[in-house]
Amino acid sequence: MTDVTVNLAARYLGLQLPSPIVVGSSGLTDSVDGIRACKAAGAGAVVLKSMFEEQIADRVQQTLDVSEDPNWHPEAAEYISADGTENAVSEYLRLIEGAKKAVSIPVIPSVNCTTSQGWSKFARQVESVGADALELNIFVSPTDPERSSQANEQVYLDVLAEVNHQVSIPVSLKIGYFFSSIAQMALKLADKGADGLVLFNRFYAPDLDIDRFQGVHGPALSAPEEMHLTLRTVAQLSGRVDCDLAATTGIHDGAAVVKQLLVGAQVVQVASVLYRHRVEHIAVMLDEIRAWMVAKNFTKLDDFRGKMNQKVWPDGSAYDRVQFMKRTVNAGQA
Repeated sequence: MTDVTVNLAARYLGLQLPSPIVVGSSGLTDSVDGIRACKAAGAGAVVLKSMFEEQIADRVQQTLDVSEDPNWHPEAAEYISADGTENAVSEYLRLIEGAKKAVSIPVIPSVNCTTSQGWSKFARQVESVGADALELNIFVSPTDPERSSQANEQVYLDVLAEVNHQVSIPVSLKIGYFFSSIAQMALKLADKGADGLVLFNRFYAPDLDIDRFQGVHGPALSAPEEMHLTLRTVAQLSGRVDCDLAATTGIHDGAAVVKQLLVGAQVVQVASVLYRHRVEHIAVMLDEIRAWMVAKNFTKLDDFRGKMNQKVWPDGSAYDRVQFMKRTVNAGQA
């Protein structure tokens, strides 16, 4: 084995990261102590647990329901709505401030939004307390037969435009794969100012209890085999879309990180594997990456990043294949 000094530093959204492993938005990043633990384990950055637009609205509505009184002043409901939203935002801003004081790695707040209204002020506040970037977690359900695909996609563009108009920090979008053309949508988002795309959001999975005739939820955590859709899409977009790509879902070991970097991801986001093996597993994954790089005589991530994306890999057409066929695929020497 060659004596190689390995540098795992990565660059994402214009930010310098000590490693390519980012802890994704989750309960792991909803406290300063949790964020400290992520940094200590080797995380390159953290995405804070998302603030949900709908969750705030539900919380406000619950307050209104409990407080309903026919003798209310007409402005009382408006006051409670404003006050409830402000309290939730203030709590989140305190988390950002605390995280920035506690760790030196980038801190990226996340907002899960469904409309372009109301979030411009929040974006400005996030920037004002020192957030390094902002991740917009957007999903518009494609199941409404009364809405066209163009109308659904316009929501993403409108939210991005409104937020970018308010802030100067980098903005990324965490999106799903429910688009008529994911490649074209990625190009549109990059063209409209997205600094990064996080591929892909892992959605709530409904299931059924057939004995009790009840709805239940499916697996909450991802499995390693769920990585491949992201792998294919990152490979297809890398070198073609003018923004950073972060791969997420199903990334559970160092080999999976290497694969995503090989097809062009700047970083990966992980969460499920850390719930299974604790945050300290980040260090294990980083050691696996280092060992592979040493074996291949790579000294930095850019030595191999994108080496096997569709644009440059001789057999890149394999990423377009959707039907099984018997064939031996050989990428040649790494």
